[in-house]
Amino acid sequence: MGKAITLGEIMLRLSTDQGKRLETSETFHAHYGGGEANVAISLANYGHEVGFASKVPDHAIGKAVKKHLQSYGVDTTHLLFGGPRLGSYYMETGVGERAASVIYDRAGSSFALMEEDEWNGKQLFQGAEIFHISGITPALSQAWRVLTKKLMQEAKKMGCLVSFDINYRGKLWTPKEASETIQQLLPYVDICSAGELDARYLLGIKDSPEEVEQPLIYYYQKMQEKYPNINVFYSTKRKVHSASDNELQGTLWMDHGYFESQVHEITPIVDRVGGGDAFAGGVLHGILEKNTPQEIIDFATAASALKHTVHGDCNQFDQSEVARFLAYGSGKIVR
Repeated sequence: MGKAITLGEIMLRLSTDQGKRLETSETFHAHYGGGEANVAISLANYGHEVGFASKVPDHAIGKAVKKHLQSYGVDTTHLLFGGPRLGSYYMETGVGERAASVIYDRAGSSFALMEEDEWNGKQLFQGAEIFHISGITPALSQAWRVLTKKLMQEAKKMGCLVSFDINYRGKLWTPKEASETIQQLLPYVDICSAGELDARYLLGIKDSPEEVEQPLIYYYQKMQEKYPNINVFYSTKRKVHSASDNELQGTLWMDHGYFESQVHEITPIVDRVGGGDAFAGGVLHGILEKNTPQEIIDFATAASALKHTVHGDCNQFDQSEVARFLAYGSGKIVR
């Protein structure tokens, strides 16, 4: 098994019951989560040695975050304590034709207010094969845009593969801000979660010609031409029938070849949040295990499909459970 380090903000999610509006809810379901933390939990579930680096307040809520991570086997050595608060967000759970909606309450969090690198790079990345971070982190502040680049550079010096999930959030920054920052970061990246919309609106790739049969292959090729240092691109195709019924397919560009999974029909969806992180965790697992590209994308997509069936932000299935799901199917797979 491999070793990885992930870094980012972890928050408290407060969700309504299905069928309830935020303004009429008297109770909320509490879950801890964040893109990089969710990826760390997936990798720990699959038997990898993985640490999560972040900063949380030094009080009961911060300690609860630490216990949450440790309960899944994530190393919290690099979890810092201090600052004023833990970021949070409220989610009105979607159902049927009504999509989920989110209200952030994350300004001024302990992690977002960090202005300098508080970790020892040599210790943080010691022995790690992969360093994973997402575009949510540099979206938090100007300081974090500088810090993200610095951390990527330190990871590269220590021999890590750098994994970057663009994970664009329109409520955190504009497309122009994201584009300028992301294009400065991608020269340090080896593995990137990016799809057609990222290519077109953030990376400046021209629209695919009309005669191209598979536009996604075109965008993967163009992104790799622009950033030849990136050997792996991956993303999902999602067809939304309703908030409760989606079709999901994983796609992978690796070793100059295109691979895709079978299509999973996920109905009913219990909780969609964290599905992309479960997918990313599955891809990184496959890379650490040196699996074939087809094995990687099949496993990652199955892991994401399974995540949709449980409450909370994080994947709760181990490697054998994902493998068993792949082997026997669900009866709801479109072939």
